[in-house]
Parts: sequence; C-alpha cells; structure tokens
Amino acid sequence: MPFKNRVTDMLGVELPIIQAPMGWIARSQLASAVSNAGGMGIIETSSGELDVVKEEIRKMRDLTDKPFGVNIAQAFVRDPNIAQFVIDQGIKFVTTSAGSPTKYTADLKAAGLIVFHVVPTLRAAIKAVEAGVDGLIVEGGEGGGFKNPKEVASMVLLPLVRSKTDIPIVAAGGIVDGRTMAAAFALGAEGVQMGTRMVAAAESPVHENWKNAIVDAEETGTVFLNKFHSPALRALRTDRTSRLEKAVDDNIMGDFGNSQDLYFGGDMEAAIPLSGQVAGRIDSVKPVAEILSETRDEFFQTVNSLARQYSTDR
Repeated sequence: MPFKNRVTDMLGVELPIIQAPMGWIARSQLASAVSNAGGMGIIETSSGELDVVKEEIRKMRDLTDKPFGVNIAQAFVRDPNIAQFVIDQGIKFVTTSAGSPTKYTADLKAAGLIVFHVVPTLRAAIKAVEAGVDGLIVEGGEGGGFKNPKEVASMVLLPLVRSKTDIPIVAAGGIVDGRTMAAAFALGAEGVQMGTRMVAAAESPVHENWKNAIVDAEETGTVFLNKFHSPALRALRTDRTSRLEKAVDDNIMGDFGNSQDLYFGGDMEAAIPLSGQVAGRIDSVKPVAEILSETRDEFFQTVNSLARQYSTDR
C-alpha cells in the first residue's frame, strides 16, 4: 500500500521516513541508500567539515535521483553563513536543530526551502510554529544523541505537541520498525525519523564493532549523560559511559573522546557511542532497503490488524 499524507506530499518521497542527521555518519553512502529506498536521506553538517559536506552533496546527485535534504545543527556549526551555504547547494529540504528556529527559518523559506525544526518540548514546538517552519521533528528523550537535559518520552511528548499545533509532525526517538511507526502515527505523527536503526544498517559507514554493539545491546543498554548540564546525551553503555554517568558535577563534553577512533576505528572506549534505547530491539544488521520495506509492510499490517481486532463492525 502506498503512503500519502502531508509529509510525503511536502517532501516528494514515497515513505514518510527520514534518516537522522548523525555527525560524520549521515553522508552520501547512507543517505543515498535511504533516498533510493523511498525515504528522505539527510546529509549532516554537525561535523563542521563544510568542504567535505559540499562534496557529499555532490556525490548524492551521482548516487540518487530521489529527494534528499540537509540538516543544520546550529550548536555545532560555527559558520555564520551556513544557511546561505545550504541554499547555494540547491537543497530543497532542511531540518534545523540544536538552536532557535528564529535564526535561519526566514532566510531558508525566502529561498524556497522547506524547513522542519527539531523540538524536545511543547514550548519549543510552539516557538518553531511561530517562526514559520513547515513541520516539526518531535524528539523524545529515548532517542540517541544530543538531548534536552529535561527529557520527555515520545509517548507523552507527541500527543501533547499534536494537541497544540496543526503542522506536520515527524516523530523521533523510539522508532525502529513498523509497529513503532504505527504507534507514532496513533499519537499524531505523519512521519518518523530513524537514527540508531540507521547506524546499524549495512550501508552505515561506522565500524562493525559499533554496529555489533547495537545488535548486542539490551533494552537497558543505554545511559543518559550530562543531565545536569547541556547538552545531555544518550549513548550505549560502555566502561567509559558508565564512568561518565556518575560525573554529575562536571560537563562531560570535554571528555567526549576521539570520535574518529570510535566511529571508524572501532574502539568502543575511544569516545561516547551515541545511541537510542531502540538498540535493545535491533537484532541484526540489514540493508537500508530491507529496513524501510519491512517498516512499511509492518506499519500497514499493524494498523489493519488493530482495525480488524477492535472494530465494532466486525
């Protein structure tokens, strides 16, 4: 069955599934696989390596003729001209995060781009709507990566934001398959974003040690760090992150470690391996196309099964 809603219409995609913009990971190898499978591949800028990002965008146009987008992670990109940089690349879809929606939305929309802003609270969602964004990515605290220190689970946050806003919502945090996608839609979403599931995809560029650590993780296998500072972050439990979990007095960002040695060298203790709680439900490394097709099929199976099981007309 095909999807058709405001997210698919707005973004021009077959599936309302967006790949999360993980630093150094969300590049052409992964993003093109997502776009080619019918979702929305995203190129990151949080690495700050804009010359490399520009080359990755060029590669995307060689690897796919499907829509793709770019994320502007405001807290991590120091270039004041980042919005113009994205506009100059001919990008049509942007997600903005880790900062105020008032900073770039007007300029991006004036250039004809579609803008979705990532929000962790109702207050942030209302601010983004007032700034004129086209959609929201509502991020629950169970998701991986950098977080609001005051975490709110998707089960609470999604229906709350939906009750107070009327623009399209993409759910992030806790999404790993068709059942969780169906749950997000029941709570008011019209699309989902996947991060940890994509880190453990076959096309993900990270070292196999990290993928295997996700596959081997239990449902309690993540830690929420830096909760008394900002940004907080959720990561896999390792010796390093278990130690940092107890460091409540200091901002641990200075002890993040060497990302490259972790991401591509496979040293799981070299840095903080960002991951969501859904790691506890991922049991294998699969190609992106298989992940997205299984998610689509299970979504429709779930909603149709619920309708048959609980409909009073049966």
